[in-house]
Amino acid sequence: MTSLPDTGPRQIVRLITCGSVDDGKSTLIGRLLYDAGAIPSDQLAALPYLDGAPDLSFLVDGLAAEREQGITIDVAYRFFDIGERRFILADTPGHEQYTRNMVTAASTADLAIVLVDARKGVLTQTRRHSRLLALLGVRRVVLAVNKMDLVDGAQDRFDAIVADYRDFADQIGLTDITPVPTCARTGENVSAPGALTPWYSGPGLMAHLRTVTLPETTSGSLRMTVQGVSRPNADFRGVSGRIVAGQARPGNPVRILPSGVSAAIDRIVTLDGDLDEARTGQSVTLTLTPDVDVSRGDLIAAAGDPPEVADQFEAHLVWMSDRPLLPGRSYWLKLGATTVPARISDLRHKVNVDTGERLAAPTLGLNDIGLCTLALDAPIAFEPYAANRDLGGFILIDRMTNETAGAGMIRFALRRSANVRPQALTVSRADRAGLKRQAPLVLWFTGLSGAGKSTIANRVEQRLFSEGLHSVLLDGDNVRHGLNRDLGFTDADRVENVRRVAEVARLMTDAGLIVLVSFISPFREERQMARELMEPGEFVEIFVDVPLAVAEARDVKGLYAKARAGQLSHFTGIDSPYEAPAAPELRIDAAACSADEAAERIMAFVHAAQTARRTG
Repeated sequence: MTSLPDTGPRQIVRLITCGSVDDGKSTLIGRLLYDAGAIPSDQLAALPYLDGAPDLSFLVDGLAAEREQGITIDVAYRFFDIGERRFILADTPGHEQYTRNMVTAASTADLAIVLVDARKGVLTQTRRHSRLLALLGVRRVVLAVNKMDLVDGAQDRFDAIVADYRDFADQIGLTDITPVPTCARTGENVSAPGALTPWYSGPGLMAHLRTVTLPETTSGSLRMTVQGVSRPNADFRGVSGRIVAGQARPGNPVRILPSGVSAAIDRIVTLDGDLDEARTGQSVTLTLTPDVDVSRGDLIAAAGDPPEVADQFEAHLVWMSDRPLLPGRSYWLKLGATTVPARISDLRHKVNVDTGERLAAPTLGLNDIGLCTLALDAPIAFEPYAANRDLGGFILIDRMTNETAGAGMIRFALRRSANVRPQALTVSRADRAGLKRQAPLVLWFTGLSGAGKSTIANRVEQRLFSEGLHSVLLDGDNVRHGLNRDLGFTDADRVENVRRVAEVARLMTDAGLIVLVSFISPFREERQMARELMEPGEFVEIFVDVPLAVAEARDVKGLYAKARAGQLSHFTGIDSPYEAPAAPELRIDAAACSADEAAERIMAFVHAAQTARRTG
């Protein structure tokens, strides 16, 4: 990374270079840094020469070398100045497997340089990257037709490539295209024109970058994302955050979202003193009057033009994890400073990024793009990505590994998000449980097929019934004959299988019942999701544990034999994983005790839990 000394206030421009492999991107980046004077003298002295000219690709090829050594670098950022602008250039690799890196950089870019080798023309990767630019809202593109020296500066070759690219760009909504014939190695039409293309009268690349019109960043109504709230003393309470649209002035009426509470800006506070106005891009602290409740993740918006608040959306999603997307699984959705559990409720289709074709798909894999609907556990304030990247762009985080699993762009809120609201009920779950003289409880039995879950759960329910306690048993096989009869046994189907039964269990606890759930439920994430649906202390995970050999020896239904013979796919323990609970409330060694002994242990736990919850 090259850093430049501060030379005063400059307009910051975010730039991304992309294109296919071996199109000369490293040399072009090196040329930009070289001609902008952004290379320290010691690096200049160390440059090797190639055909009598400095090999400028040497300046940036270290990134590729580090990747070959297994060092993970998502995006390399380089800095240079042209006129009154400071450019932050995101350098991402051209290989298909690094598409997610390009997405990371493009999500904040103001404009892009798409390189095309003059000999090869528009390639699949050129189309892929351009389609992603359009999806991610990068509307200004420089088409650098590079290596013009290798086609003898032929104008007809340049014109044919430009026409081909424009035809494709029109289809995907890229209309602001500036084509430039370049030879990055010699600097032709980068910083100055050359003898190779006397027929070209347009601006050179650096001249274009100096003058290109950028998107207006201060338009629109006030939007400020809240990063934190501070109260250093009793007389001051500040709300700190970043203004992502519009302007803030003392006296402006505002609304706090998603709560909808109204207030007015009293002061705009910075370390250098109070401001009369704060604009898009500034991070400031506001004081409000009255001193209303504000929390991290809230949005402060102009009272007369607030954005929507919703908990269900349609969005484009770029999958960035080696672990496939599983619709129905709970992920963390992070939008600005807001983090909320969310799941993909419906995967509408996958997009072939090379052709634009829409394909039916049950899941998304690494670098796949899809159109989906999301359901959040709580409403958030947002704007469509096309209108505001900060309020429409989000990431999904794997709740078990904490890795970034996907990046998304909100298109719009679903109509049902605004029309469907929770209905207030007069009779509460506490009333229903009180009528039954018991506390709601979920006994979640998990374990391998053949471990004895259903047998033990059945014995437990018999004892509950004999004691006059109200219960219901949800057995995996029984539920698959009705509610879940449309589901198979893929990982995505198993996630949905557990999600549905967890929702049913929650509804039954609202009725005041003790709910016994006997499902293999092989994945920890879905069992955790089920736990989070219930009230604290209401979910009891019971791990019915037996070695695989014991479960297989029992094989009453003959399922293990079919799986071993290749007649049954996606069978837990054979060709589909089982993730044992890390800290269950109860572990039953079903190979060492009888079903009746296991039931007695569980009933003792139930009695203690009932006493604790009724008196707690």
